[in-house]
Amino acid sequence: MNTLISVIIIFGLLVFIHEWGHLYFAKRAGILCREFAIGFGPKIFSFKRNETVYTIRLLPIGGFVRMAGEDPEMIDIKPGYEIGLVFNAARKVSKVIVNNKSKHPEALVVQVEKIDLEHKLIIEAYNDEGERIQYQVDEQAVLVQDEQETQIAPWNRQFGSKTVGQRALAIFAGPMMNFILAVVILIAFALFQGMPVDEARIGDVTPDSAALEAGLQEGDQVFSIDGQPIDNWEEMTAIIQQHPNESIVFEVERSGQTLTIPVTPDERVGQFGEPEGFVGIARPTEFSLMGSIIFGFTQTYMFMTMIFEVLGMIVTGNFSLDYVAGPVGIYNYTGEAAAMGIFVLMQWAAALSVNLGIINLLPIPAMDGGRLIFIGLEAVRGKPMDPQKEGLVHFIGFALLMLLMIVVTWNDINKFFM
Repeated sequence: MNTLISVIIIFGLLVFIHEWGHLYFAKRAGILCREFAIGFGPKIFSFKRNETVYTIRLLPIGGFVRMAGEDPEMIDIKPGYEIGLVFNAARKVSKVIVNNKSKHPEALVVQVEKIDLEHKLIIEAYNDEGERIQYQVDEQAVLVQDEQETQIAPWNRQFGSKTVGQRALAIFAGPMMNFILAVVILIAFALFQGMPVDEARIGDVTPDSAALEAGLQEGDQVFSIDGQPIDNWEEMTAIIQQHPNESIVFEVERSGQTLTIPVTPDERVGQFGEPEGFVGIARPTEFSLMGSIIFGFTQTYMFMTMIFEVLGMIVTGNFSLDYVAGPVGIYNYTGEAAAMGIFVLMQWAAALSVNLGIINLLPIPAMDGGRLIFIGLEAVRGKPMDPQKEGLVHFIGFALLMLLMIVVTWNDINKFFM
């Protein structure tokens, strides 16, 4: 249950902040945002505020912001079609009733001759007397079909009408917010837990850990492990990781006395799928406001470099599916982090946030990076790409991503449950 709650909170936060970045900068550019969704598939819960419907959907595998103009906009109303018109106080059309007009007795039923709901915002139609009249349409008018209302999107409210810079920022804002979130989480971590320092000294000792069972204590200064001198934390953890399930001897100083303590590290799966040792000790810490801020940025940068190292392996061909994790793998790793305490979970959440930001910026169709590539090509060519061709590329990219997710998930199941 703790794992499930942790996963819901962490993924909810990461997806929310990512999509909120898209939403905020899209609205700043004047784009009509029809929906802000967490998850995909059928709606579980929704409410509307201002022009946007906020929804939670069944499948918790991401989210989206549906901006006007990214998809085919609305119902095609052709000349000769009968529609109902409802007017506001300014005598502009506020509702266009497409069907079920009998349910709207207040509507004026007319026969369409000409309709422009993007540029001129007019409807030219014949009334019952056969007169051709032009009606002005309100910028926030809605189309009503099957009793469902859809707000019209004049051209100046559509994604494609904005400058290259505005559109690029609206797309880049999602990953950018993930990087900012990681920095904020890590600053908070350093403020509450203390800023980790690179010393060969033992910080917190995890309950029921190999370190506690062997007798290691917080504050112990480590001189050597198995006779090998230790100068800093990185050297100490490197030796521990190399000896899963093998006894190693710590030489430590405690209260002016030198002690020799044998410890047998437990085993866990390392960053690249290999077994590694761990004893359940935390890095020593110190408290500093400025140091915490610096730590937030430097640790975020470190996470970025680690992720790019894995991506580099893909390019060079040294890639294994064990280097990546799907929903099942991330669920299990989150459970392990939750079991180690809130501060380990905070670091894990920051790492996931950085990972989400970078993966979304890769030049893959259907991802933010793929969309930025098309915006960049438009800037170079001086004209947009064919929307149908671009949509096809994104569709193929999305299908391949779903296929990769299935393969990775199956690999996770094999690793953890078979």
